[in-house]
Amino acid sequence: MAVEREVRMETRTFRAYDQDQCLLMPASLREWLPEGHLALFISDVVERLALGDLMADYASPDGKGAPPYDPRMLLKVLLYGYATGVFSSRRQAQRCLEDVAFRYLAAQQQPDFRTLIKFRSRHRERFAALFVEVVDLAREMGMVRLGHLSIDGTKVKANASKHKAMSYGRMLEAEKKLRGEIAALLDRAQAVDDAEEQAGAPDDDHRLPQEIARREKRLAAIEQARGRLEERARHRAEQEAGGREQEAAERVQEGKPEKRYRKDPDETPKAGEQENFTDPESRIMKDGATKGFVQAYNCQIAVDDKAHIIVAAETSNVAADVGQLVATLDGVRETLAAYPRQVTADAGYKSEENFAALQQRGVDGYVACGREVYDERVSAPRGRIPQAATRTERMKRKLLTKAGRAIYRKRKYVAEPPIGWIKSVLGFRQFSMRGLSKVGAEWKLVCMAINLRRMAVAWA
Repeated sequence: MAVEREVRMETRTFRAYDQDQCLLMPASLREWLPEGHLALFISDVVERLALGDLMADYASPDGKGAPPYDPRMLLKVLLYGYATGVFSSRRQAQRCLEDVAFRYLAAQQQPDFRTLIKFRSRHRERFAALFVEVVDLAREMGMVRLGHLSIDGTKVKANASKHKAMSYGRMLEAEKKLRGEIAALLDRAQAVDDAEEQAGAPDDDHRLPQEIARREKRLAAIEQARGRLEERARHRAEQEAGGREQEAAERVQEGKPEKRYRKDPDETPKAGEQENFTDPESRIMKDGATKGFVQAYNCQIAVDDKAHIIVAAETSNVAADVGQLVATLDGVRETLAAYPRQVTADAGYKSEENFAALQQRGVDGYVACGREVYDERVSAPRGRIPQAATRTERMKRKLLTKAGRAIYRKRKYVAEPPIGWIKSVLGFRQFSMRGLSKVGAEWKLVCMAINLRRMAVAWA
């Protein structure tokens, strides 16, 4: 039989705990946050920004109306939300009630989600200027030197489903089908009217049946989407024709024979080209990480190697990266009034035009031309570079040298980590806004938030 043992417990004195305890002195929310907290840094940065244009936007000639929320407060809440992965306006509004840092930035005020949405949409064009100011501040802190930049891109989902898109060929079929259905419904409606008239039924102001109205609305949406596809195809054909004319003129100057083409530029969209009804400016793109196709935008960043500060953030609805190198470099020039000394980029940016643009801008470029740059067994060709070598061939030889390989290695640990932070740490994988201009503003907002996080660490 087991003997029960008596266990004696010593009494223990706990710290005083009373949830209803009143504060004896007025509390300061700033003291509730530790020194070096991100919210404190963002608050100090916003106070330093030139917000004259933003504040003037709220000017009233007669001063009437309810006083609006202070734009500085809303900007602080928005920036801190994006810097901590809180992108939803509803969640930001909720945090202003529950989170100490948000409550400090909001000064105990409680803006609702509609106010935050309107603020973000109303001032989206000013985010570009604010992005430049934050980068300038990072430069003053010694975190940007423009010695070496790395450029990389990523596909970010649009605020639209790819299943809400339709191909050009399917549009033609759907239009034909809908017109037939509308004609049949109209004939049936007319037959009903005629039968009621013969029967002597009173006129009840017959309205268009709901089935016809719904089909006509769908038909109008498809016709508009088809028109946009056809306009893009015409623009593409015009650009191709202009390129052929320029190439023909260059061949004449070089004394080369005329180049013959099998067919003229086609002004008709391809049957597989798609248009999205929810966000017409987004495109179907292949995500390099998942290898799947998504409705997305192509987002670019240029990152300085000093402290991994993003100094340019561009957005496009063209899936290929090759056309984004010059635009991103020019974005660096607009932000910092200068081009970098060196730049690295992967093989997606390889083209003769890009290499010529780098040379024209005085930038020492290191752009991969294939997988051989990663293979140490492939050595650089010996001997002099042939005079007839193309820019691509010269770039390939340059990257296969010992110095070229060492410089190109920087790209992996300079450009790729910020994208990983944006997508994996912050969790930003889909835009909240729609349309290329709005999406571009939101991308700068995200990149500005990442910069503030890095600057806060250095500041602390």
